Amino acid sequence: MGLLSVVLGLWIAALAAAKTVKRDVKALNELKAAGGWKVMYAWNGEDPCGDGDAALWPGITCSSPNDNGYRVVTELELFQVSIIGTFPIGVTNLLDLRKLDLHGNKLTGSIPPQIGRLQKLVTLNLRWNKLQDAIPVEIGQLKKLQNLFLSFNSLRGPIPKELTYLQELRYVHLHENKLIGRIPPEFGELPYLRQLDVSNNHLVGTIRELLRSEQNRAKDAFPSLRNLYLNNNYLTGGIPAELSYLRNLEILYLSYNKLTGPVPDALASIPKLTYLYLDHNALNGRLSSAFYSHPSLKEMYIEGNQFSSSAKPVGLHRTMEVSDADFIF
Repeated sequence: MGLLSVVLGLWIAALAAAKTVKRDVKALNELKAAGGWKVMYAWNGEDPCGDGDAALWPGITCSSPNDNGYRVVTELELFQVSIIGTFPIGVTNLLDLRKLDLHGNKLTGSIPPQIGRLQKLVTLNLRWNKLQDAIPVEIGQLKKLQNLFLSFNSLRGPIPKELTYLQELRYVHLHENKLIGRIPPEFGELPYLRQLDVSNNHLVGTIRELLRSEQNRAKDAFPSLRNLYLNNNYLTGGIPAELSYLRNLEILYLSYNKLTGPVPDALASIPKLTYLYLDHNALNGRLSSAFYSHPSLKEMYIEGNQFSSSAKPVGLHRTMEVSDADFIF
């Protein structure tokens, strides 16, 4: 028998003998005892991570065994399984979770402040539920968080500035809620932020404010941003030429606000700009010919404004569809 076979055999034997840490077993059994989740009818056996030949409980991913032969729960994915009721606080006792995905259920009430205990969380997906009240500031304690999906709920109140403390953020989806106030300009300081979607809320303020924070000037804002969705809010003021500093921008969606004034020619200099939505504001003036010769621009929607007669759209206007399949991790 070769060395590789021996090592593999020992690893398989260790895996079969490994057990889930008691803390995680207790947390999941408490959830199971609470009942009401159909998926829990398939949570059989004493070990969520699968003891010996037993299978893992559905919706659960576990780590490899540590030096003491124990495993921890690293992912809890229970999406679209008709979970009803308030957010299960017991989940926040799974301290090694890297991914928590409860989207597409019927969770009600608030996101509990105990969510801040999940210090290893990389993805938090609670979209398509019926959550209400304010976004808890404790989410700002999740320093490893990269993907935050809270869209399609009924969350209220302002966007907490604490979210902008999360330096690893890549995707922030807060659309289709009832959020109010201004968008924290500190989002522009996040070095890896690729998509910010705050559309379909009740947000106010100006785009110029969003591009300037205490730490950043406009030319330094949003260094990695590709997609910016600000549509269907109550933003006022003009479109600042400083948006052209966002050199990685591909989608800029400003429709259905209260924006005024001309469209800066500088926007046509954004090299990767592919989709530009300006419709249903109070914009006016001419549009630079550079938009019509832009090598990447596929769609530019302009109706519902007061542009000069020479201004024409680019591409065939269609309603953008928001798909729950977008950015599944």
